[in-house]
Amino acid sequence: MPEWLIIVVRVILFLVALFLLTRLLGKKQLSELSFFEYVSGITIGSIASEVIINTDNKVWHGIIGICVLSLLIYLVEFISVHSKKFRDFVEGSGTVIIKDGKILEENLKKEKYTTDELLQLLRGKDIFDLSEVEYAVLEAKGSLSVLPKKDFRPLTRKDIGLDSVNEKETQSVIMDGEILDEALTAIGKNRRWLQTELAKKNVMLENVFLGQVNSYGALTVDLFDDKIQVPEDQERPLILAHLKKCQADLELFALATDSKKAKSLYINNVKKLENSIQKLTPFLKN
Repeated sequence: MPEWLIIVVRVILFLVALFLLTRLLGKKQLSELSFFEYVSGITIGSIASEVIINTDNKVWHGIIGICVLSLLIYLVEFISVHSKKFRDFVEGSGTVIIKDGKILEENLKKEKYTTDELLQLLRGKDIFDLSEVEYAVLEAKGSLSVLPKKDFRPLTRKDIGLDSVNEKETQSVIMDGEILDEALTAIGKNRRWLQTELAKKNVMLENVFLGQVNSYGALTVDLFDDKIQVPEDQERPLILAHLKKCQADLELFALATDSKKAKSLYINNVKKLENSIQKLTPFLKN
């Protein structure tokens, strides 16, 4: 067998072997690597490349070496799951870099990070002013976790006294012009409902590249032909506009009447309508 063909066969063989071993080790191996995983990955790659290029080496020796190393990785991961001390030793632990808004210079030096690198990591979190940070930890994986000060955190519904809304996962119900029945069932819809929604948008099923239903039950579509403009749904925004108009009319009636009883009635209904509008707005907005 020609030497070039031997190399091709070995590449395919090791590619399949590494793929299967990586699948067995789990998805964590594909995400951010720990120190041990990083070293192990380099070692496995070195063994594979040496056996592939050097045709004098036996293939099975390389396969055995990779399998033994993979077994060691599996054992280390298994022990790490059951022992925090061992996990901290192998994978490392987080280091506090900023505490109470102050940079801990000794910890920064310990992790071999410069001030410029710290500022770069903060910019990656959309923070350009150090005074906005309350607490920051440099994780074992090398990423930076940041807790902004209260004045710089995003406003939530709870902060303004609104009831929480449980949002569901957006479901893709059409892909490449094909209906995904399983996704439709998951959101309690059927094909008839989907065809009705497509008809409202004046869109044919075969023209839809991707169709999704959000947590409020609204269908959005992306067409194969990007030049075609899909009209926005105006029915729900119109309902919201009418509700707000009714609220404004009731407020005007309350101001115009001299009857205390009528004024009180109008004001009470304004409050009820305002409460209803707050609850319905997420469902009626585009």
